[in-house]
Amino acid sequence: MRKLWHIFRLMVQGERKALLRGLALSILVLIMGVSLLGLSGWFIVAASAAGLIGTGAVFDVFRPSAMVRFLAIGRTATRYGERILTHDATLRALAKLRVTLLAALSTRSHDRLIRLRGAQALNRIVADVDALDGVPLRLFLPLIAGGMTQLLALVVLSWLVDWRVAVVIFATFTCGGLAVVLWGIRQARQPSRRAESAAQAFRSRFIDLVTSRGDLTVYGQLPDQVAACQVAETRRQAAATTTDLIERQAGAGLMVISALAAGAALWIGGGLAEAGEITPARAAIGFFAALALMETVAPLRRSVAEMGRMIGAARRVTELTDVPEQPERRVAPSGPVSLRFDAVTFGRGTAAPVLKDFTLSVEPGEWVALKGPSGVGKSTVLLLAAGALVPAEGRVCLDDLDVADFSDGATTLVGQRAALVQDSLADNLRLAAPETSDAELWAALDAVALRAVVEAKGGLEAQLGPRGAGLSGGEARRLVLARAVLRKPSVLLLDEPTEGLDTATADQVLAGLRRMLPDSAVLMAAHRAEEQGAADRIVTLGA
Repeated sequence: MRKLWHIFRLMVQGERKALLRGLALSILVLIMGVSLLGLSGWFIVAASAAGLIGTGAVFDVFRPSAMVRFLAIGRTATRYGERILTHDATLRALAKLRVTLLAALSTRSHDRLIRLRGAQALNRIVADVDALDGVPLRLFLPLIAGGMTQLLALVVLSWLVDWRVAVVIFATFTCGGLAVVLWGIRQARQPSRRAESAAQAFRSRFIDLVTSRGDLTVYGQLPDQVAACQVAETRRQAAATTTDLIERQAGAGLMVISALAAGAALWIGGGLAEAGEITPARAAIGFFAALALMETVAPLRRSVAEMGRMIGAARRVTELTDVPEQPERRVAPSGPVSLRFDAVTFGRGTAAPVLKDFTLSVEPGEWVALKGPSGVGKSTVLLLAAGALVPAEGRVCLDDLDVADFSDGATTLVGQRAALVQDSLADNLRLAAPETSDAELWAALDAVALRAVVEAKGGLEAQLGPRGAGLSGGEARRLVLARAVLRKPSVLLLDEPTEGLDTATADQVLAGLRRMLPDSAVLMAAHRAEEQGAADRIVTLGA
């Protein structure tokens, strides 16, 4: 429950006023419902008694009937307002929570990020957050509103009817309702978790099926992947059936509790009326109010069925959002800076260090190429320069300050994989600089010899598919290089930037980068002769 309370607090912080107004309307709806049924019961019994004793002609029927109409109409209008406020606030809070999750994911270490599969990240941001919509709507708001209404009913019924009737009603709903809810949560927790786990497994497997259907078909694995999706869906349906049964049983239990409360109120109230301590009309108030108070516990039957799902989602989301507070970092440098490695040693686990006492400096405007066989540590050097990895010994500095002391954006790294999204070419470029003009976009495309390709596809507003589908590997690499140019980085890190390009195009791209970024310190992992030829200095690793 602590995880759920933590999530509720996060949601309240984002939409405090709207949720508080929704809570107030929730309480008002319940009060109006209890008042409506209690007043109606009193009115019927009092009018009948007045007719029996011959005072019907002087009995005031207008004010009670007007009050009944007011409560009926007001309850409907208030319920509508409560639904609008609470659902709108919840959806807004969930949207903010998704942004918080995405920001938390982006702060993970490089090693954890590269192990994070797209389907897993999507499940965290979409499925887990969707599961949390019940935290305010079906758990905490109904609990708070129902509890406050029960307390108010205890006080008012003690005054209008009798304290014994009020206490019995309150105790029956509180103890009985709590027992039913706890039983339901205990029974449904594991089936609910299994249903959510199976749903997320199905989603992940289906995403893999869609995105990799070509490879799966080539290797003959498509039927196996389809079967895996079907297995996950079968598990989800079985667990959901069990959860639905428990929810219905909990609902039946709450109805029994309501019937017991109403029966006890009628029995005690009838005895008091027979003894002459209260009038029959007042005894009717207790009976009908007990029937109406069923509405204070009825919403909890849904939370019973979803509790396991919500707890699991809250635990996973909390693990991501509980990020240690980061120290304040320096603003990324905007002018020319030098990149320096001072006796850097880096290794993974107990294996031999990839780098040992590595020293290198790259001055503003200088191009340095890293040369060496695969696995010697060229990409590791780039990741250390980007601040994605932390050296075991030594320092990586921009001028005289550690790279780790700067905020994101101190360096720009273009890796071997092109990171593109399903959007227009212009929007993919503007990820680096949102305020960039179209003229600047075309200038960056000219620098990487991509203007003709973009014009042939329909211009800057041409749409890319998922992961940049619609561009060849070399075109996607050049688009990412153009995006890096738009950042005007002080330090540019390139990992085999011309891989997949012919010699002439590679020379054009490298010349364009040097022309557009004359003051940038450029460090690149270079396999090709074109890349090594464009460098001012070549450093051989592993020699």
